[in-house]
Amino acid sequence: MAYDFAPLFRSAIGFDRLAQLVDTAAQNPVGSSYPPYNIEKLSDAQYTLTMAVAGFGPDDIELTVQDNTLIVSGRVSDGTQDREMLYRGIATRAFERRFVLADHVVVEKADLTNGLLRIAVRHIVPEALKPRRIPISSGQTMAGDTAPRAEPPQPATDAMAGTIAAGAAAPAPQPASRAA
Repeated sequence: MAYDFAPLFRSAIGFDRLAQLVDTAAQNPVGSSYPPYNIEKLSDAQYTLTMAVAGFGPDDIELTVQDNTLIVSGRVSDGTQDREMLYRGIATRAFERRFVLADHVVVEKADLTNGLLRIAVRHIVPEALKPRRIPISSGQTMAGDTAPRAEPPQPATDAMAGTIAAGAAAPAPQPASRAA
């Protein structure tokens, strides 16, 4: 028996975490394909989500990001119920779509033009998570190095320098005498 996992990968933006996708697929009822949408990868860090929302205006659509989930919901608020429609081919029913966002993915902006809602999404990697190159130095001590170091030689005093230079040992200190 073959399984079609394509529906699981349609609503992921910025990553391929199968467990979260399965959870999202379980939340969306089967057959809820309204409104249709595309996810386009523009670069490694930039995506565009395009939804066909003919009949909806900017005030009829709400975008919300909550717990790494982009929620797009729409509800037409005009008075079309009062009109007698002979044929309704443009669906304007209420909808809610959920898209799981990867860590560090932000929704930057949205634009509604000619019935297409375009949502710009970017994956921003924090500086702490970016790879960085560490230069390697040679023969230099590092700041904060705690390795023990040899003490530098101390300069000799003038009196001691003459004795050492003559090859004689330095005189030993004399003990103090006591008076009886």
